[in-house]
Amino acid sequence: MAKKELPVLQAANGAAKKPKLKYDCTKCPAYCCSYDWIPVTKRDIVRLGKRFGLSYEQAKKKFTKYIPSYKRDVLRHQKDVVYKSVCQFLHLEKRQCTIYEHRPAICREYPEVNKCGYYDFLVWEREHQDDESFIPLQR
Repeated sequence: MAKKELPVLQAANGAAKKPKLKYDCTKCPAYCCSYDWIPVTKRDIVRLGKRFGLSYEQAKKKFTKYIPSYKRDVLRHQKDVVYKSVCQFLHLEKRQCTIYEHRPAICREYPEVNKCGYYDFLVWEREHQDDESFIPLQR
């Protein structure tokens, strides 16, 4: 994972400006990658297929599973020592996305604003635990 790229905004004087991010994904154990369902679109699957030299059908079969109650395809998971399971594309030691340039749209949009609630919680916990590597809710 890397720092999130937010859309460029326009200042009152017409100049382009980017909102300052108030989180740093490199200091997080990849909480967003532990969501049970990380939905993907057909476009996301095509992008993943191109990344790995696979057809749409091959990429869909290899990287996703269909959740009937959700009526969507989601990324497959892998076992994890921090969280029970995480996205199959998370590097388990570096805690970074291995397909960052090809990641799904939902990952590109998260957390949609210049703040991440989990990051705020993590910083608070680490300060109060006096431990810069503390990971809350570790299983």
